Amino acid sequence: MATPQNQDDERPIRGLADLVSVFEAAEKPPERYRIGVEAEKFGVHAPSGEPVAYEGPRSIARIFDALTRFDWLPERESEGGPVVALRRNGASITLEPGAQLELSGAALSDLHAAQAEFVAHLGELRAISDELELAWLGVGFHPIARQDDLPWVPKQRYAVMKTYLPTRGYAAHDMMRRTATVQGNFDYSNEEDALRKLVVSLKLSPLVHAITAHAPFSERQRTRHQSLRGEVWLHMDPTRSGLIPALWRTTPVGYADYAEWALDAGMFLFKRDDQVIANTGQPFRDFLQNGFEGHRATLGDWRLHLNTLFPEARLKNTVEVRGCDAQRLEHSMSVPAIFTGFLYDERALAEAEELARGFDYETLEASRPALVRDALRANIGETPARSLAERLLDIALCGLDRRARRDTDGRSERVYLERLVALVSRGECPADETAAGFEVGSVLDASELVRRTRLQLPEGPSAVALRRE
Repeated sequence: MATPQNQDDERPIRGLADLVSVFEAAEKPPERYRIGVEAEKFGVHAPSGEPVAYEGPRSIARIFDALTRFDWLPERESEGGPVVALRRNGASITLEPGAQLELSGAALSDLHAAQAEFVAHLGELRAISDELELAWLGVGFHPIARQDDLPWVPKQRYAVMKTYLPTRGYAAHDMMRRTATVQGNFDYSNEEDALRKLVVSLKLSPLVHAITAHAPFSERQRTRHQSLRGEVWLHMDPTRSGLIPALWRTTPVGYADYAEWALDAGMFLFKRDDQVIANTGQPFRDFLQNGFEGHRATLGDWRLHLNTLFPEARLKNTVEVRGCDAQRLEHSMSVPAIFTGFLYDERALAEAEELARGFDYETLEASRPALVRDALRANIGETPARSLAERLLDIALCGLDRRARRDTDGRSERVYLERLVALVSRGECPADETAAGFEVGSVLDASELVRRTRLQLPEGPSAVALRRE
């Protein structure tokens, strides 16, 4: 979900009240709850599997230029700088560091509208994709490219991250350029509601990731991981990623507890006008207390910092769940559907909290390597992940039914989970489907990998009206 500019970004931070004010300002009543879906994908030359470049004859620059015919507006970080995003009606098309193309959707009323938005986006891409012989791959780890094959997108933040993050975890460049995810953004009504949703999302994210694991390939080989993307994220900067153990207390937690965690994470940079000032590794707490090269912390700096934190679920102007692999079109709404089912129905939220209460931090953290490797064949502690998955999906399905948001055929939002439910009933995840017939270590042709992971584009732009009321 695109975030609007704030009028008070230049105001100096005076204390904790200012830090939590950015969360308080986002509160809204349940009748105004919306869903924002963010979906990343890899672009490749369909015949060869060669990754799309940022510039050149088969490039992001050509794609962005073509999309402006659909009223997408180019966005640059500085006057005369390269185009790094497109914006239109509350949505944006952005780039990850290796030129992964992301649709960051508008805030929409239900999953039917989100699916229509995504299909319309693929339809708009179709003409330029056909002209350039491009395919878009919905999978969590690039199935073909090596690091040396990929471009670096010229965003100011990425130049800083490129140098700094490898000092905090060896898989940093793979995280930046060879992973792709699907994320969901959810509203909250007050502090208690925000932290309930955040904490239960953190606790259940590894299980949801196992249910939807979809990153089984690397450099044309079938790996031993159902989610190689998940394995990469286990080796990231621990101060800005993971499950935020500080929020796992039995006593109630609030906005201040999340702010305290965020204050101790290292920064990347801050901006003054169009100038980028790198202060990599300085905890925001130190920046707030001591400044940097004569600059003092502002609310805009804090907002920027909150968007450079990468836990499995994070708090900003929404609760954003971010721990799952990119999917093919038939599973494109599965991740947001699971979270919608238990976050936007009070009974389902209570049931999800009860399920999550059976996990302690140490046990779940110890289970994560097996979950990203074996998905539903792993355990969480002594409990099979498959049985927990079946229970969580039942909670989500019932929550979606009670929401009673129906499409033109009268179907509830449970339609976006039905195929996944069938997989889980066999103890499988989307990676099993995509990699069927290939043993660990098998080498696949690039064309076969494209066929298995490709997002099939619809015939022309969708004309479905999106509900944004």
